Amino acid sequence: MRKKLFLPIGLLLCIIVHAQDKPMAFKGALIYPINGTPIQNGTLIVQDGKIIAVGDANTKIPADAIITDAKGKVIMPGIVDTHSHLGGPEGGDNSAALNPDTRAFDAINPTSDGFKKALAGGLTTLNIMPGSGHLMSGQTVYVKMREAKVMEDLIIVNEKGVYGGMKMANGTNPMRGTTGFPGTRAKSAAMDRDLFVKAQEYKKKMEKAVKDSSKTFERDLRLEPLVEVLQGKRVVHFHTHKENDILTAIRLSKEFGFRVVLHHVSEGWKVYDEIAKAGVPCSIIVIESPGGKLEAMDYSSANGAALSNAGVLTGFHTDDGITDSRLLIRAAAMAVRAGMNKDKALEALTINGAKMLDLSSRIGSLEKGKDADFIILSGDPFSVYTKVEQTWVEGKKRYDIKNPDDKAFLFGGFKVYSTEREEYMNHDDEIGNQ
Repeated sequence: MRKKLFLPIGLLLCIIVHAQDKPMAFKGALIYPINGTPIQNGTLIVQDGKIIAVGDANTKIPADAIITDAKGKVIMPGIVDTHSHLGGPEGGDNSAALNPDTRAFDAINPTSDGFKKALAGGLTTLNIMPGSGHLMSGQTVYVKMREAKVMEDLIIVNEKGVYGGMKMANGTNPMRGTTGFPGTRAKSAAMDRDLFVKAQEYKKKMEKAVKDSSKTFERDLRLEPLVEVLQGKRVVHFHTHKENDILTAIRLSKEFGFRVVLHHVSEGWKVYDEIAKAGVPCSIIVIESPGGKLEAMDYSSANGAALSNAGVLTGFHTDDGITDSRLLIRAAAMAVRAGMNKDKALEALTINGAKMLDLSSRIGSLEKGKDADFIILSGDPFSVYTKVEQTWVEGKKRYDIKNPDDKAFLFGGFKVYSTEREEYMNHDDEIGNQ
């Protein structure tokens, strides 16, 4: 009879930590680093949550590395979703049309099952926003798809020192015509201007108080985040659809000097020259069946091609649950089908979104020193037959299709999010292998 070996707790923890510190090498895959040409029979090496090497088959692998044979697979950076509503974010309420002081951070449930389906889609970084029913619905939050119990486990601070942007909207969504809300497009823009003028004055008072400690200064939580917007620290994520609304959003950003990313831009293909001239990035949504609102009736799947060909920094988003987080790669494939360059579409899924969130020094491409956020695919990224097989966030495997629970989130419908998940999983192989 074999004797059991019992190790002291301290020694056991030491062994576990040591194992986690070992480098991991993924060999033989077709690698899309995004910052360079695809690498056939490539090698990706990660350690301590960072990428330590990316190269061809001749890349030197540390002697103590844990090696994974990835032959026949595709490896690319984790996908950046620049516009999500997962986790139940909330922002402004019916008390006002402009709510810059509200934070999605304070409303999101970090243990939401929605994050699991995002991992099943290869998403590793999200910009989670309040809804678009207000001119300004509040502050967004940038999150990494780490394992989390509290929101502080998820947030990622960007190069500007903030962990979110500011959500604004125009068009029909905020035009309620009820008390405190605009009833026309002209009034919408007027109310935006009024608040930004107040923010400019508040910014001057702040700067004087810093220079002269004798000056009294009363904090205003509504205006503080807008000062960050005016300082260029916090970018405005602007929901907009129609041609005239797109140009109004650009006009406001020029007038007050704030940085803006335009979201949706259903009619962006009509004014791509003006968008390119303004140097404004666009995060677009790609949908199979246009509809739902009249202002989006001129949506075109060729939007991505028109914008990227004009030199506009273009990214993709889900607006989950408008489109499913599991299918963002498919959205890019549809844009390619409508004429978008394949390399540009891969950039739009990764590095372009990272740039829009001021996170490109850490994510968006497979480069030495960047976070080890990557996905392993079964085949070509834009093939309908391809599945996300693994999702890694900062060197930790967060999704594995071989795990039955994870697989259920890839193939399941509403039932997979219910208490009957265990029963559903018993039939998962039958469903998933069809």
